[in-house]
Amino acid sequence: MKKLHVVAAIIKKDDKILATQRGYGEFKGLWEFPGGKIEKGESKKEALIREIKEELNADIKIDKFALDLEWQYPNFYLYMSCYECSLESDLKLLEHMNGKWLGKDELDSVQWIEADIKVVNYLKENL
Repeated sequence: MKKLHVVAAIIKKDDKILATQRGYGEFKGLWEFPGGKIEKGESKKEALIREIKEELNADIKIDKFALDLEWQYPNFYLYMSCYECSLESDLKLLEHMNGKWLGKDELDSVQWIEADIKVVNYLKENL
């Protein structure tokens, strides 16, 4: 079974969180927290900064570690490290179909990728 170790950004602006809608692949159309795979030789934080630049053409500041989660999908096992971040530049969706800024009471308004629901639950308790 393939194992993926990825990082995700919980990007906060005012009292809202950025949700992005996948524009490709197995989970196309579902919503996620942006991020991606850690490359060989990269730290988690280096990977997250690179991934956000690639996906959103944005610079971020990593404010704090939020949570680690694990999820078993049919074809792979996911280990995801999530960090609360803030934007240091404008963003532009380069790989996603859509993006929304969601308040705590709006987090359930989109269809999240399964593993990301654990992040949503974390946010409901910690926002």
